[in-house]
Amino acid sequence: MVPRHIAVIMDGNGRWAKKRLLPRSAGHREGMKRMIALCDHAFEAGVEYVTLYALSAENLTRPQEEVDGLFALFRKYFAENIGRLLEKGVRLKVIGDGALLPPDIVQLSREGEERTAAGEKGILVLAIGYGGRQEILRAVNEAVRGGKELSQEGFSSLLSTAGIPDPDLLIRTGKEKRLSNFLLWQCAYTELYFSDKMFPAFTNADLDRALENYAGRERRYGKV
Repeated sequence: MVPRHIAVIMDGNGRWAKKRLLPRSAGHREGMKRMIALCDHAFEAGVEYVTLYALSAENLTRPQEEVDGLFALFRKYFAENIGRLLEKGVRLKVIGDGALLPPDIVQLSREGEERTAAGEKGILVLAIGYGGRQEILRAVNEAVRGGKELSQEGFSSLLSTAGIPDPDLLIRTGKEKRLSNFLLWQCAYTELYFSDKMFPAFTNADLDRALENYAGRERRYGKV
């Protein structure tokens, strides 16, 4: 059984580079290459939705040189890969707080969403400048302004992932075993898979093993 929706915390790019005596920027570049290849493989394996934690709101407190390098990578990604998504029939959706990002990256992301809006063979969700607690607070404030009590479904409709099913499987690379403020509401019953490999070293075969591990699990959602 292939999960319909996988989410990936792409952790360990900087540590991968440091281990090889390379600048952290080299790790981020390799991570971007691996991200593109991993998404292709996931969709080919039958996954319908892939959500990637590309940049957290907290990551923006890193040294400005590193943050600027990450922004440059996003510009390069949007410039070079929207056409590929179009060819593959994959729709792009970007979530996160656009106020934290340079205006040109927000514009590039919106253009990418518009150009790929007709994609029917998969949905790629990029979380850029994203924080789970921040997302929940924005939704709560919107609900308060609306002045009415909400169901779980109604609250979910206020989140940036509205219309997208909750992840079936969350994969985190880089040895750490935590959610790090990622999709906190959406991952209430998501199966978790942790890999000690740094993200640039997480291969397509590693993804296959994660999918196989998921296929062997029984999801009961609190029931017997």
